[in-house]
Amino acid sequence: MEENKFFLEEEPKVAAIGAGMEIFEPSGNMVIDIGGGTADIAVLSMGEIVTSQSVKVAGTQWDQDILQYIKRKYKLLIGERTAETLKMTIGTAVTGFRAETMEIRGRDLVSGLPKTITISSDEIEEALHESLESIVHSARQVLEKTPPELSADIIDRGIIMTGGGSLLHGLTDLMAEQLKVPVLITERPLDVVALGTGVLLESLGNKKRSWL
Repeated sequence: MEENKFFLEEEPKVAAIGAGMEIFEPSGNMVIDIGGGTADIAVLSMGEIVTSQSVKVAGTQWDQDILQYIKRKYKLLIGERTAETLKMTIGTAVTGFRAETMEIRGRDLVSGLPKTITISSDEIEEALHESLESIVHSARQVLEKTPPELSADIIDRGIIMTGGGSLLHGLTDLMAEQLKVPVLITERPLDVVALGTGVLLESLGNKKRSWL
């Protein structure tokens, strides 16, 4: 009976592979992978993570930020699904980048009755501001710890963003402005971890066959 084997790999590395980044070369590559639970930031070279940070302020926390903001400002209780819809429909990472509004319904915490209000894109930015600043701060720290020769490569290649959180309107603009480095979203941000896992499994399979 064949023994089951388990292989562990860090998510930003898997995401970078899924995004098609040439991380096995001696040059520097930087990826920011924003999922539901964490934002993983890493610089990779020669197939290894050179420096990295993980921040627990990603998609799920953003939903909570919006929910708490509306509760605090309007004394209105909404559900997580409504908060997520606001984020995806009118959300933005930069004030003034998006001039959209959306009507939402919830329960008035004062009267206890249903109530409808209108929320703007700039209000979503205000709700998310602190969490987004945490990600920017961590990305800046990762860059500051990166060896100079790899930093030069990152300036040339740009930072690649992956994961569902990377789709937040204006986020690449915010990152580029704050980090002074070009920031791009990969072609299939929601699929990169699955794609990278497939590449690694195929690589393991090829190695196994070569050992036979």
